[in-house]
Amino acid sequence: MLNFAAIDFETANYCLSSVCSVGVVIVREGEIVEKFYRLIRPEPEWYSYWNSKIHGITMADTENSPIFPDVWSEIAPKIEDLPLIAHNSPFDSGCLKAVFRVYQMDYPDYQFFCTCRASRKKFGKTLPNHQLHTVAASCGYNLQNHHHALADAEACAAIAMKIL
Repeated sequence: MLNFAAIDFETANYCLSSVCSVGVVIVREGEIVEKFYRLIRPEPEWYSYWNSKIHGITMADTENSPIFPDVWSEIAPKIEDLPLIAHNSPFDSGCLKAVFRVYQMDYPDYQFFCTCRASRKKFGKTLPNHQLHTVAASCGYNLQNHHHALADAEACAAIAMKIL
């Protein structure tokens, strides 16, 4: 796969619609051509202790951030002709669909591919698990700052360029 957008969301709480950050890496002809990261004021606007503990984002970080529709209006033109790739894509596609519903936006039926599923097919039981950092390392990518949406999207892009 030579052309795609790797995407990753972080959420503020257990609601899939509570997207508080997004990272997107655009790949064309097998080369990264653009990276995009934004903090987002989540809906519903509250943070669980556990989510903040994982990604480090708090209410103070996003209280003056744009809401999802404003951020998506920047992203949509960049990805409109591209399939989306995520590690554990059911989570990220679920977030996207949920936040579109919350804001009553028309969902354009994005095509998602999953690097986690692809890694299970490619590596099987040769890996101890198929978590993002494990698969990235097996593809020669050193994931730093795990659970930062852009860092995770970059790792996902690196995996996709190796195994998809």
